[in-house]
Amino acid sequence: MLAKLTISNYALIDNLAIDFHPKLNSVTGETGAGKSIILGALGLILGNRADLSILKDKSKKCIVEGVFEIKNYRIQLFFEENDLDYEHTTFLRREITVSGKSRAFVNDTPVNLKTLRELGLKLIDIHSQHQNLNLSSRRFQLDLVDTVSNAFKILVQYRKLYNQYIDLQKELKNIKAKSEKEQSDLDYWQFQFNQLYEAKLQENEQEELESQLEKLSHAEEIKSTISEFQHLLDDEQFSVIQNLREAYKRLDNIRDYVAEIPELNERLQSSLLEIKDILEESEKLSDEIEHDPEKLDFINDRLNLIYSLQQKHHLGSVKELLDLQYSFDEKINQVAGYEDQIQLLEKELNNIISQLENKAGELRKIRKKSFARIESVVISDLKSLGMGKSKLKVVHEEISDFNENGKDAVSFLFTANSDSEPSEISKVASGGEMSRLMLAIKNLLRQSKALPTVIFDEIDSGVSGEIALKMGNIIKSFSDSTQIVNITHLPQIAAKGDAHFMVYKYEEKGKTFTSIKHLNADERIVELAKMVGGDNYSESTLKTAQELLKG
Repeated sequence: MLAKLTISNYALIDNLAIDFHPKLNSVTGETGAGKSIILGALGLILGNRADLSILKDKSKKCIVEGVFEIKNYRIQLFFEENDLDYEHTTFLRREITVSGKSRAFVNDTPVNLKTLRELGLKLIDIHSQHQNLNLSSRRFQLDLVDTVSNAFKILVQYRKLYNQYIDLQKELKNIKAKSEKEQSDLDYWQFQFNQLYEAKLQENEQEELESQLEKLSHAEEIKSTISEFQHLLDDEQFSVIQNLREAYKRLDNIRDYVAEIPELNERLQSSLLEIKDILEESEKLSDEIEHDPEKLDFINDRLNLIYSLQQKHHLGSVKELLDLQYSFDEKINQVAGYEDQIQLLEKELNNIISQLENKAGELRKIRKKSFARIESVVISDLKSLGMGKSKLKVVHEEISDFNENGKDAVSFLFTANSDSEPSEISKVASGGEMSRLMLAIKNLLRQSKALPTVIFDEIDSGVSGEIALKMGNIIKSFSDSTQIVNITHLPQIAAKGDAHFMVYKYEEKGKTFTSIKHLNADERIVELAKMVGGDNYSESTLKTAQELLKG
């Protein structure tokens, strides 16, 4: 329930505050007095966009605040999901600064416009004249069917499956596209892989081959040098080894006379053993190195293959070539694996489709059950509104593919005349008929779910006389369970209000302002008399006003 609305510095409004009645609030005023301005201000706390043009005084910010009693709305979960403090008395506030910046708050917690709008839709339903056009909307009609049939629980289950269905379709499409593209690359990858695989590369092979190549390419030079080295160590004419042996003997002859001689001989003996060992190693090395043209050709061919592969793929080592070979292998295996993925996804998709069909069938069944009730309740209200010859037919059509609402399309066919067949509402209903039809549908919705505060912005457009009185009775019955703010030009309907507010313009210091006044009993009689007979009201119109208030 909207308990209070305060507005400052918005359009023609300087400051105003409205304390609303929990049931039926009638709002009247001359055309152009500013009723739409108040609705525009209210729209700010419902998440509508605004700009600097709404500031009456460009040096001050605009503030609109609504106080709502939400104890019975069962929307605690919304507050939890949006990390907001839940209070039975909740404040929605919107500020537009002089720089044009917009700020929104729920219970003093800053929120974005999306959150404000979502909460606002749960608190207020504004019905304006142009909303009657919704009657011709297939989406509006289907939503009405779902509300009356209480299909939302099944619809939530269906939409969960539908979202999975859409996600699987996208995934399957992407994998098929990848498979198709990479299938065309498969021959190239296979050729490159085969060439690398057949080369039978080893990680440290290049370094070892290059080392062997150096040895084999210089085999003669190496052997000759080693031979010269061996002659220097152990030649018949001059032998390092023989000279060391002779030196050992000479020192050994005087070991009894010099205490240091044994140590020197021990060191000579060690050197002799080390040189003999070096000589043996050089002999082995010489034996291992042979001039082998065939082996040299093999190593050259092998290295040329490695170098050509490195040059082809712009790589610098055998390890990088092996990594590339592995990546080609992975791509080849991946292409082969796409078929398995596609089969798995298609199986999963078929399973989801089967579940969707079942859930769409449940939706169709529960929706169809509500058709007769919609037709009978709406026609009953239309009869009480003076449209006793009206016909309403809810027509169902099963569509070929799934959408977010199932596989159903519904359309409302209507006629106000007994000798005409029902047709599309937009083609056969006049403005007044549309207003009464929408009121009957709102009444049906009220019976099917708890509506938030409903604001009727001249829903009585196009009706008058006895029909207006009946419409007023229905609006009055609305307020037994739902707070109503009813903007009207008809005295018969305005008189039904539990509270009556008059919107008016006034001038002060050469400036025009819009404001609103809660009328007392006497003021209300005068306002209704003016609505009946104009500004020059009479005793007769005052009496009529009093009779309207008595019902």
